[in-house]
Amino acid sequence: MFEDIRGPVLFAHRGASAHAPENTVPAFELALEQGADGVELDAKLSADGRVMVIHDASVDRTTGGRGRVRDLSAAEMRALDAGRSSSREFRGARIPTLEEVFETIGKRGIINVELTNYSTPHDQLVETTCALIKQHKMQRQVLFSSFYAANLKKAARLLPEVPRGLLALPGWKGAWARSFVFHLGDFQALHAHISDTDPALIERVHRLGRRIHAWTANTEAEARRLTGWHVDGIFSDDPLIAARGMGRGA
Repeated sequence: MFEDIRGPVLFAHRGASAHAPENTVPAFELALEQGADGVELDAKLSADGRVMVIHDASVDRTTGGRGRVRDLSAAEMRALDAGRSSSREFRGARIPTLEEVFETIGKRGIINVELTNYSTPHDQLVETTCALIKQHKMQRQVLFSSFYAANLKKAARLLPEVPRGLLALPGWKGAWARSFVFHLGDFQALHAHISDTDPALIERVHRLGRRIHAWTANTEAEARRLTGWHVDGIFSDDPLIAARGMGRGA
């Protein structure tokens, strides 16, 4: 998956979310056009068991609707305008299903699927997502991530060939995840907050033979610093700015 990419992998955080409505197909397509190696997205189950791509537990912030994702059907969410707060060209953008994302950007880049059933931890999100990945033969294009180690453990049983990145909260809240949980767990990468990512942490992760991906770098200086420290991946809301800091842009 990462073999042909020189330097850190550039992930567009929720797509090119600095330029287009987050977690929408236009944001993902724009990110790849802007030179991102892949996109990061958030997956949750609708009331009728479809894997929807949306960050929040509710639709309130990103659409004109109201309600919790777990209480709304896929059709109800698809009827909402996820581009209402963006420029005119993105008005009418929809909350996509994960299947739609696979069908539209498919094999064009890496897709980091964050398993975000944080308010519904006992649902079937992992099982349903793994089934979709198999159906679309996306095993070599997908990377899982989650703050819940249990999600990643379940994904490892169902799709052991798909790499897994453990997300760690910033500061003291994520200290346990960055150390004990990551060291003892079956993870291929640590997804650390940029405020916690420094040469010592990078070296410690590399000594384990694993990768470290930092979130979220939105200035050239941040991307330049992380690249100089030999981080393995950078998440950014603005792929154009991050690419310049990584030495890719003009």
